[in-house]
Amino acid sequence: MKSILNFKLLFLIIIGIALCFRLPQLHIRPMHGDEAVHAIKFGELLEKGVYNYDPLEYHGPTLNYFTLIPAWFLSQQTLTDVSETTLRIVAVFFGVCLIVMLLFFLDGFSRPVILFAALFSAISPAMSFYSRYYIQEMLLVCFTFGAIACGFRYWKSKRLIWAIFLGVFLGLMHATKETFVLQLGAMLLAILLMLLNDHRLNLKTLKKIHPWHVLTLSLIFVFTSGLFYSSFFTNPTGILDSMLTYKSYVARGAESGIHFHPWYYYLKMLLFSKYGNGPVWSEAFVLILAIWGLITIFVKGKKIPNNNLFRFLAFYTIILTGFYSIIPYKTPWNLLGFFHGMILLAAIGTAEILKVVTKTQKWIVYSILIVCCAHLAWQSYLANFKYYAEPTNPYVYAHPTKDILAISDRVIEIANLYPDGLETTIQVIAPNDDYWPLPWYLRSLSNVGWWNEIDEQFPSAPIILASPVVEEKLLEKLYLLPPPGQRNLYVPLFDSTMELRPQIELRGYVVNDLWMRYQQSK
Repeated sequence: MKSILNFKLLFLIIIGIALCFRLPQLHIRPMHGDEAVHAIKFGELLEKGVYNYDPLEYHGPTLNYFTLIPAWFLSQQTLTDVSETTLRIVAVFFGVCLIVMLLFFLDGFSRPVILFAALFSAISPAMSFYSRYYIQEMLLVCFTFGAIACGFRYWKSKRLIWAIFLGVFLGLMHATKETFVLQLGAMLLAILLMLLNDHRLNLKTLKKIHPWHVLTLSLIFVFTSGLFYSSFFTNPTGILDSMLTYKSYVARGAESGIHFHPWYYYLKMLLFSKYGNGPVWSEAFVLILAIWGLITIFVKGKKIPNNNLFRFLAFYTIILTGFYSIIPYKTPWNLLGFFHGMILLAAIGTAEILKVVTKTQKWIVYSILIVCCAHLAWQSYLANFKYYAEPTNPYVYAHPTKDILAISDRVIEIANLYPDGLETTIQVIAPNDDYWPLPWYLRSLSNVGWWNEIDEQFPSAPIILASPVVEEKLLEKLYLLPPPGQRNLYVPLFDSTMELRPQIELRGYVVNDLWMRYQQSK
């Protein structure tokens, strides 16, 4: 009884640690461009009750629909009411759920394995950093682990209820991100390898699986996925689009671009990263323990209780790591899926080490674990609360600088001095739509135009933001094209260089009368 109470207490403490790294100050990091894109899409759903899946530019709809819950809870009815905290709390919730779901494996993992897996997930800089991101990745990892948990429960009991829940989680995976096929493929291949490794297990398992359970699972999967992609049956074409989208994914994977990286990109990031004067980042501790976990699983074999589950996790993690490493299109948050598998293997390895060492050696192991876990926790603190927008943080990727806050504040402040106030006409001009996340930060302004190039026929707005690439044509439009007597005098909007992202400058212009009014107000 005492050991059970200790386990529960330690698990709750770990959940508290996870919340300490995920929940505070969700607003401090500037919105990433991808976060802003999803936020604007959510605004349409919140204000108009409309969501139409776009197979070209957006991922699945679950992120948007789950965001309705905190928005409704806080009585937020327009996008202007919504804050970064409202959006990012969704990822926080599923990031913590990922840890809580370990309890589904109480008869599959030992208590030490569960506690170590929970601890490593709680303090991992990668896991905590992206649990504060308004993107789909943490939801996908959580639903994937939910599917594995339900698959394990069904494997143990052969009860219909777990087949139903498995179908729900698989449907949520598909409705979250189209790349769920990688996770699904890794699961199926892992099951196949696990069964091929034991022919008796293969025959025994096939005999016990009810065909109508498989049919029910499949129907629930299709229904859950279709429910979201069809926008709760208001947009049936969304279901077809969710399949057609793979055409664009294949085309994108065949093209080269800034997101193309070598096969070792993820592993290098986890093993060792140091940029400029920033700190050293490394989660090699987890990778080393994961390797030890793999050795334990394949060397000890059937001597380990629930070795079928362990072998599945081993095969699944190896296969998924291979999938994401082979695909040249890489973004850092994609590593979460297979890294979570590594965390589980690391927990298995840690528990096994503590089992085989002597009592004296155990204290040495605990000392090493404390030091390494403290280092992970320190990195999580730095990643989330100090280097949250700095390029020296390897988890920061194509991220806006803190200048974005000054840019938007200046524009809104000056617009409020104009007679039209928040309805003041503003032009933002940047080739290839390279102005995100500005639409999020200027969401309170109702008359903002977004342009990819200079339109000589369109009247110039009193406030203009523009990429340096178009500055020459813009100045020609402002000072040479208007006839004498109809030219407004424009002055720089900013006193110093402003960067949208590192080395990506954004310049501003404002009519002189409005600028003088702003100066007087100061």
